[in-house]
Amino acid sequence: MARSRPGETPNTAERPPSLWRDRDYVYWWSGNGLSTLGTSVSTLAFPLFMLYATGSATQAGTITVLHMLGKLGTLAVGGALADRVSRRAILCVVPLVEAVAMAAVALLVYRGSPPVLALDALALVSGLAAGLKIGVSTPVLRRIVPKEQVATATAQSMGRDMVVQLIGAPLGGLLYSMARWIPFLFDAVSFVFVTLGSLLIRRPLGPDRHPDGDRRPGLVADMKDGVRLIRRSDYLMFTLTWGALLNTVAQGLTLLFIVLVRHRGGGPTAVGVATSLALAGGLIGAVAGPWLMRRLGARRVLLLSAWVFVASFALVALVPQPWQIGLVLMVGMTGMAPMNVVTESYEVRLVPDAYLGRVAATGQFFFQGMQWIGPLVAGFLADAAGVETAVLILAAAMALLAISLHLARRHLSILDTPLAEVPELPALQPAHV
Repeated sequence: MARSRPGETPNTAERPPSLWRDRDYVYWWSGNGLSTLGTSVSTLAFPLFMLYATGSATQAGTITVLHMLGKLGTLAVGGALADRVSRRAILCVVPLVEAVAMAAVALLVYRGSPPVLALDALALVSGLAAGLKIGVSTPVLRRIVPKEQVATATAQSMGRDMVVQLIGAPLGGLLYSMARWIPFLFDAVSFVFVTLGSLLIRRPLGPDRHPDGDRRPGLVADMKDGVRLIRRSDYLMFTLTWGALLNTVAQGLTLLFIVLVRHRGGGPTAVGVATSLALAGGLIGAVAGPWLMRRLGARRVLLLSAWVFVASFALVALVPQPWQIGLVLMVGMTGMAPMNVVTESYEVRLVPDAYLGRVAATGQFFFQGMQWIGPLVAGFLADAAGVETAVLILAAAMALLAISLHLARRHLSILDTPLAEVPELPALQPAHV
């Protein structure tokens, strides 16, 4: 138990100050929040504009896919760079590249009849830059936030992103209706706030310099070291694999819930209401996650959340009204968010700072690289067996994932240790030694 400092009561000593009183954290949180809002706005506007300009759904999908492929193409590189060059420099320069790309899109759209290939290329550039930026986010958060508040910061970031998703789509539609170029200019300006926030952070963001005389291995060797560290940890191996499978199933269920609402007689408004309820549930779960971890323990929270998620998606196939689907999804997302709080918080504490960029980027690469499988399988099942049956099949897949948590006690043993007391993994010996 922590000892009180002179002049402090035990309760004061045990309760860390609010993160909202930490200026560095507020700069980081708000800058990334505004950037995420801008991205949410342009994510709607890009395919909408392409569909309007070309009349082709294929072109609308292509520009989204190019952005995703660009992000996947640089995720691993971004993680390796975050562990070898100035993270502050990456967070200052890369968002400016994204800002220039989106400003160029806004200019082309403003002038009228923009070349499709030019827009595709700029979407790809924006995705390539986004992949580099993602690799820096987790190690920077660890440098800013005290170890005992990692779970709280993770939950606040998740809650922020869910609120942004709730606001971003309607805001994007409103800005697009004002003028088609405005959403892209809005996104361009939003990236500048990441750069400004990074410049204002006073703490050193790392990485730490290698001792003089140490020869640093190449970038590819650094990326391989990130994979080596993951393979050394039973917890990381299990949770990254489990999380990628969970994300794949969840993406499939996201598609099916839209189909199910329509099947139950709901229109676009009903889909929007159900989506809003689901996001509200995710926000509630993110806020409750750290509180539940302190009272129940991380392992119990993970198991309870998984089964709540399973039950909600089994029930969603049975309720008859679209608004009831929304309420059930709200419960499901309330359960899913604490799962992410637990797994991400322990990853941040377990992985040494020198490897955190690579490990986090590797996990994101697998999550995003597999997520396209979920909607593809879900759509096939819905067409072949009916939407209710498809939902129940994916709920059964989620049940298998929940059961695997009970069977993986050895792999998850670190969850029995309080988050602030989790020891870091030891550094790797150089591969070339």
